[in-house]
This record gives sequence, structure tokens and C-alpha cells, in this order.
Amino acid sequence: MEIINSKPGNQPTGSDDNPSKKTRAEEAEDKKKKEKGVGFLPLMGYGVFFIVTGLYIYMYIMQGVFGNDDYMEYLTPAGFMSLLEGEEKIKIGILYSQYTENLLPPGNTSLNDNIVIWKRFLDQYKLTYTVLADSDIEKGHHKDYALLILPSSKSLSDLQYRNLKSYIDRGGSIFATAGTASFTEKAKWRGWIFFNEIFGVKFRAEIPHDVVTRIHTLRGGLPITSNIPAGYPLKIATWDRPIAVEVLEPRAEQASFWYNYRFDEGLVREGLNESAGIVFGTYGKGRFVWMGFDVNSVIGRQEDYVNFDKLFNNSVNWLLRLPIAYVKDWPGDYKAAALITPTVSEQPANIANLFPILSSENIKANFFVDPSVAETYPDLIRRMAGYGAIGAIGDIGFMLSINDTINKLNDLTTQFNKVKSAKDKLSAISNTKVYSFLPANGLLNDDTYMALIRSGYRVVLTDSLTDRSVPRVVIKGDSAVIALTKTARDDYEVIRDYGLYQQEFQLYTYREDIERVLFERGLYIFKMHTEYQCLPENVWVTRNVIKLLKEKQFWMTDINKLYDWWVQRNRIEIRVLPRSSSRVAVVVSNPGSDLIKEFTLSIELESKSDNFRISSEIIGTQIPKFNFNAAAKKLDLYIKDLKAGQSRSYLVDFERIDV
Repeated sequence: MEIINSKPGNQPTGSDDNPSKKTRAEEAEDKKKKEKGVGFLPLMGYGVFFIVTGLYIYMYIMQGVFGNDDYMEYLTPAGFMSLLEGEEKIKIGILYSQYTENLLPPGNTSLNDNIVIWKRFLDQYKLTYTVLADSDIEKGHHKDYALLILPSSKSLSDLQYRNLKSYIDRGGSIFATAGTASFTEKAKWRGWIFFNEIFGVKFRAEIPHDVVTRIHTLRGGLPITSNIPAGYPLKIATWDRPIAVEVLEPRAEQASFWYNYRFDEGLVREGLNESAGIVFGTYGKGRFVWMGFDVNSVIGRQEDYVNFDKLFNNSVNWLLRLPIAYVKDWPGDYKAAALITPTVSEQPANIANLFPILSSENIKANFFVDPSVAETYPDLIRRMAGYGAIGAIGDIGFMLSINDTINKLNDLTTQFNKVKSAKDKLSAISNTKVYSFLPANGLLNDDTYMALIRSGYRVVLTDSLTDRSVPRVVIKGDSAVIALTKTARDDYEVIRDYGLYQQEFQLYTYREDIERVLFERGLYIFKMHTEYQCLPENVWVTRNVIKLLKEKQFWMTDINKLYDWWVQRNRIEIRVLPRSSSRVAVVVSNPGSDLIKEFTLSIELESKSDNFRISSEIIGTQIPKFNFNAAAKKLDLYIKDLKAGQSRSYLVDFERIDV
């Protein structure tokens, strides 16, 4: 009998009876394969897969940030390195012209002082710059600079002249002040050739320094005056004899004027055209901004410096072809706005002569009434309320003169009692709410604003002649009132003072002011009185004024609508950021407590563009309708229903067609 040993260690190896067992050779082969690992081809496949996937994700991120057209440049090694190195610095050059300094009397430091101010402005916006000498321009070392600043560079050599002309013609930008290149390097008078050729303007006059300062009025609705009140009067010192020019070519645009219709003689329109103090435009492929005064000539209040700072920043952004965004001053496509503001005082019954005109033209007026007149003619006041809003006239004291240092206005408590009493009486008689106030003597102070706000007023109309031509929001605590200044001559001046009893002459005078306010893009206030313009023989002019305002695309509104619009408009906050040459990111916010129904956001893109696409990185964002003005290179976004506390982010993609 054969005895089989059952111990595992004694079983035969490699027996056919147990196929799961491997020989030592097979085990060695398996070990060798494990040590060898995955094959080369599968490994390369995995590598390609991960590279392609990473590249796709990178492309997707770049496309999301920079847009469909520009993200490809960041896929190159140079583009990737530019991202790692950060934003490329814009090269700006400031010319310190020794030729110009040689013109100055010994010891005069005005040029150096001017350069210091320019440096301060550029430092404020963290812009890098290099101070260039005359020889740098002559040797062509300026060609790689995106922007050249010529501060009062009155004396330039012929070689500088030619090189600068070539520089701007090929696409460079120039920011110049005062009488650029009017002298040669040898202090020989060259004339205004540089002005004519490069700036497209004609020299008109030097502003005399018979007065220390001169009012310089800024136009609204332009890229370089964005977010500055239309008609804002800068105060400019005259010690360096500022310059006035006339724009001759359509490639140049007038941004301001020296003409003061209150004091200067001559026709208003001609006075405006022949007194340009700031001009911007193009020459060849390049751009320029010229100011007829030095930047250190701006003087005045803190508000003056704030607005000039905006002007400077806008000008630099425009010259560097960076986008500029702002909310249009007036709704829709209106170019300016207008109010009809009759004052009912003497001969109050004449106000009825205006009613048929208001009815046929389908507009509302803003009647200012003394409470004592309302108590005498209650039926007339109630009838009047059907043709517009009722405002109060109140006596809150007076000043002996505008320059009087002794304030004769009533104290806060007295003013409050008077304006509150006037409001209550008129509201009770007219059965309407009274929101506007006109001081009987046209003057007011901070106590007046406080008294008006406490009494529930929204608007105050003043006789101030030295302010902007758009409303000014005055905030006291959590409430606000808007102040409307006198922006045009009224019938007291036209009929009573000028003695213009012929209707044609009256209309012509009003037309001049209408065209000026339109030029400024401001608010035209047609102030009239019952004893003059409302007389039967004069009221016909009012109809023609209204028709003219409509023809000129003025927004004919009333005080309550104006208040709602202006307060909302000034509450809107905007941020604009260029993501690439074909994408702009825009954020609009409403930090207030009320819904903003609609407004137009204008974006100056500074390039010829096409194929616009508006989107948002946030799902569910309401995409606005838009319109692009190719001639002005301006994109208008029509935004609606911006809720209180809401922010919206938009991406604007487009194709540049001038690159």
C-alpha cells in the first residue's frame, strides 16, 4: 500500500494535477513585468491627455477673462510670461524744454513749477513717466512713448516740430498746454502754425490779465468732461495770459469756452465759437488734448480742484485709448433739458394767457406763487394747478449786496417757520403738494437748505449766476434738495432792462441762451413774470420758445420729474475695467433705497468697433439693450429697473476694426 503524505510542504511542485501553481520561471517573469511598469505608449497617451485638458482649461479661463478675440495671445510663451510679469507699464514722457526756459526772465521758475504739478498728477494715478529733454525729441528717443506731455512748451526747434508731427501722425498722443511751438529754439517768433496744423484751430486772442481770474466754462456730454457737471465754471488765473482759439476742422472738438454772456459783448454763438480754451481731437492716427492754460493756473474752492482732477484723468484716459464710462445727464436721446417757470406776482390774472399754450404744446409749467397772492386769487391758483406744479415764493431775509460780509438772511428757526408756512398755505389752497421754493430776493444759505429739507421741499430755485448749468444736489443728513441756478436771461432783463418790446427781438435773445445751454448740454430755465412775458402782447413768444426747445431735443419736464431723475442719476455708481483690447467689464450699482427705473450708461470705447455682444458672468443678470454710435465711438447701454442695493456686472465684447 502506497502512503501519501498529506503535509502541504511535501506535495510535488509543478504537478499537472494543480494548474494554479506557477513555476519559479513564471513567477520570475511576473516580477520582471511588475518592475518594468506601464508601457511607453500608454504613458505618453496619458501625458498628452492631461496636457490637452490643462490647455483647454487654460484657454477657457483666458477666454472668460479676456474675451473671445484676445485670449489667443496669452497662449504664446511671450503672452504667458506677460501674465506672470504683471501689467505692462505705459510709457509717458514729459518734456522739460530748455528752449522754453530760455525765453523766461532770469530766476523765473514757472516752467519747473509746472513740471512739478504734472508729476504730482501722474503720481496720483500711479502712472510711470520719464522727463525728456529737447535733445530726446530731436534724436527720436520719444517714438516708443504712448503719451507725450508738452507743458507750456512755447519754444521748440524745427526738428522737434517735424518729429512731433510725425509722432502723432503715426498714432502717438500729445497733451499740450498754452502756446505750443509758437517760438523757435532761438526765441524767434514762429506763429501759430503748430496750432493750425496739429490741433486744427485758429488763434483768436490772449486772455487779458486785467482781472486776476477768469471763468472758464466746461461743456458736458464729452469723453474728457465725463462726470463733471455741464456748464461747470473753472476759475483760471490770468497771470500767464491764457489763450482762446476757434475750432476750424471737424477732427477737433471744443470742450470749453472763455466767453461770458453776462459781461462780454457780441453775439453769443460767435463768442462761444471764438473762445475755445480746451480742444481735443485727432491728427492722422494720433490724438491730442490742448489746454489754453497751464495746469497750475486752476484756482478756487475744493470743488474746482476735484472737477479739474476729473478733467485731467479723463483726458489722459482718452489719450491712452482707455474706456470711459458715465451716466448721461438726461434721459433717452435728449441733449439738454428745460423748465418753464412763471412767477405769479404782479397782475396775476395774466397767467391765464399761458394756459392755452401749455395745453396745446402738452407740457407742464412750474408756477411760483406768493402765498398772499394765492389767498387773494384762490380760484386762479386751483386752476393753475391743472397746468403744472405749484411752488412757493418766500421772504427769508436779504443781503445788502452779494459781496456784503454781513448776512441779513433770517436765522434757521425763522427761515423754517416762513418756508413751512408758505408750503402749508399753498398746499391747502391748491389742493396739491408743494415741493419747490423760490426765495423772494433770490438768495439763500446753508440754513435755507436745512429749513427747506425739514419742511419737505425738494427743489429750490436761486438767482445765482456763478454756478453750473445743471442741478446741484445738496445733502443735509439723510435727505437732499436740488438747487437750480439761473442759467439764462429772463424777461426782467430782456424786456424791462433791455427794452426789447418787439417780439422778434425777444425771441432772438432767448434763442441765443437756448443755443448756449444746448452747447453746454445743461438745463435751460425759462423764467418769466406775469407783468412782462405773460402779457397778451408778449405771450406769443413763449409758444415759439417752447417749439424751439422741442426742435433742439430738449427734455421738456417739470420740477418733480426733474428731482426724481437727478437724484437717482447722481446715486448711480460705475466701475469700468478694460479686460483686453476687445473686452470691457462694467459694474453699475444702486446704493440707494429706491428703484432706479431706467438710465443710459455711455461707454467711450475710443476705437472703431463692430459685432457687439453683451453678457454677464452672473447667471440671471438682465442684459440691457444697446446702441453703438460708430462716428462717436460710443456705446449706450439702456439699463432698466436697477433695484435698491443691487449691482449688475456686464461684459462688453466687440471686434476692433482699426487695429
